[in-house]
Amino acid sequence: MIFQVHDPLNFSEWLKRVFSFLNIAVLIFTLSFIASELRFGWIENLMGSYLVSINDSRPEKGTVWKTGKQASRAHEYLDQLIHKKEDITRNARQASSFESLASGLLPGEWVTLDQEEFKKLYLGIARSKASELINPVRLAWLLKGGVLDRIFCQGTADGIKIYFIDSQNRVINEIELKKSDLAQLENKEKSIPGRLSDMPEFAGRIYPADIFFNAVFRLQPDILPDLMENPEILLDQEGKIVKVGIWNEADKGYIRLGFEFTSPKGSSVVFIRGREWAVWQLSLRLKGEQ
Repeated sequence: MIFQVHDPLNFSEWLKRVFSFLNIAVLIFTLSFIASELRFGWIENLMGSYLVSINDSRPEKGTVWKTGKQASRAHEYLDQLIHKKEDITRNARQASSFESLASGLLPGEWVTLDQEEFKKLYLGIARSKASELINPVRLAWLLKGGVLDRIFCQGTADGIKIYFIDSQNRVINEIELKKSDLAQLENKEKSIPGRLSDMPEFAGRIYPADIFFNAVFRLQPDILPDLMENPEILLDQEGKIVKVGIWNEADKGYIRLGFEFTSPKGSSVVFIRGREWAVWQLSLRLKGEQ
């Protein structure tokens, strides 16, 4: 059969082409297809059955979204941890004292200290208090003996803990500093307004300054370093020393000495610690002065 493709010559031929058997069959099939879909919805049912059959192998949209959200939150939390760690490390690098180091660490937080940073903090406190913290000879061996790998500082609820760790990840020395210890290391309460007579802890053991120092200078010279640690603190105060008191209790082998100053700004008291045995020697001298 040969089909000639050209424009119809007249209207009659055009009608024959439009209403040919093939065109009418296609039209009937299309209308039937649409009618059956509208009546029975078999396409939707077929598609639904297919989706049910492959449901187990398809990722759920909600699961994908939830996974993506969790990943985003994880990245945000990780960034927060990194920034927090950077802040802690920066604060440790800038710390000028063990107290400022502890103030930048919450319980459970930690930071690694460089050996030079620890040495700077250690040398920044009074020699006698540094010896209480760790013996200088032992510290020299730790820092210069080649056994130390790193220094690890951890915040606690009541201060900080400092660990000296070797290359085998073993703790070879440990220091615990509570808040009360930190305050003493930094010589807190150097001077407070008031008079010794207003402090009941010095009652019965307050002496005029001249009598006190006369007794001090009658002691053996080698006793003086243990009698008053950091006496240079007295040089920083304004005014004149008028009275000196001896605390009525010992604390960890030390006894407080209170020096009362008077100046145009008023009266104030400066505290210095002394070894218990040295203060006892001084007390015997003072009794002889009275």
